[in-house]
Amino acid sequence: QVQLVESGGGLVQAGGSLRLSCAASETIFSVKDMNWYRQAPGKQRELVATITRSGTTNYADSVKGRFIISTDNARNTVYLEMNSLKPQDTAVYYCNADIKAEFGSLWHNYWGQGTQVTVSS
Repeated sequence: QVQLVESGGGLVQAGGSLRLSCAASETIFSVKDMNWYRQAPGKQRELVATITRSGTTNYADSVKGRFIISTDNARNTVYLEMNSLKPQDTAVYYCNADIKAEFGSLWHNYWGQGTQVTVSS
């Protein structure tokens, strides 16, 4: 069973930077779009950034120019570089992807366990 394992969250002062990582627990056959979501207390989960198979990136307006999504060459790991962090970026961050674990298997949607990012003012 493939798992997405996140790391890199923590406490940072406003204006600081963090880099989140999300790695598949085993080698996977194929992956479609890879996404980062976040959920702040009392708020709905929101899409923060997407990177497509072709490498096209899209960002929520609230993070454009500050966050960068990228993957490793094998597309087994997705990163979220977060710069110029603001207190309103405080949330639990989740990675998400549609993955085909093996040749011939079905596509399944996977979520990471979430990693807390707290930005102090």
